[in-house]
Amino acid sequence: MTTAEKTPKPRSSQPWLHQKGQEIQEFGTVRQLPVGLSYNARMYSCQRLNQVLADTQILHSLYKKHHWLMRGQTFYQLHLLMDKHADEQTDLVDKVAERVQTLGGVAVGDPRHVAEITNVPRPPNGVEEVPAMLSRLLEAHEMILEDAHDAAARTQELGDDGTNDILVSDVIRTGELQAWFLAEHLVDTPLVHS
Repeated sequence: MTTAEKTPKPRSSQPWLHQKGQEIQEFGTVRQLPVGLSYNARMYSCQRLNQVLADTQILHSLYKKHHWLMRGQTFYQLHLLMDKHADEQTDLVDKVAERVQTLGGVAVGDPRHVAEITNVPRPPNGVEEVPAMLSRLLEAHEMILEDAHDAAARTQELGDDGTNDILVSDVIRTGELQAWFLAEHLVDTPLVHS
């Protein structure tokens, strides 16, 4: 051993700032992990999950926007409902992203990348009327649900039970329940007289 190899490196509590690194895995690729699924099954599942993930992140953002911008007589109830649904969407985002990572993929996470690949239409920057906000959320839910149903069926055929389970048990069940809660607010029914 040389003298340089024997000399310990000085310790410091100073953080190493402004570091840059190489990209060690490209988006759209999967690495081999011992999960008992073929490369093709994992690649397919990651592609479908990333689409659901991007759309779900946008849906979460729509819920937060509408939570802040809610108006009218049912403000308080809808303000709370929007926040509850946003929290549930946050949980979905995490589950779907972790499934992508479990399969060896790269979960879409940067908001700018999410905006590039989402299928959910962009809302106006300003405030819409409440029924339009609710309709916009319902349309986003339906888009995600249609995609999730299709992806669940295909991942089942490929033997990816874990992805199928997340899509059915989490994405679809949560989305259907939230869509029901929203749709009931768009029923034109009197509050007191029939």
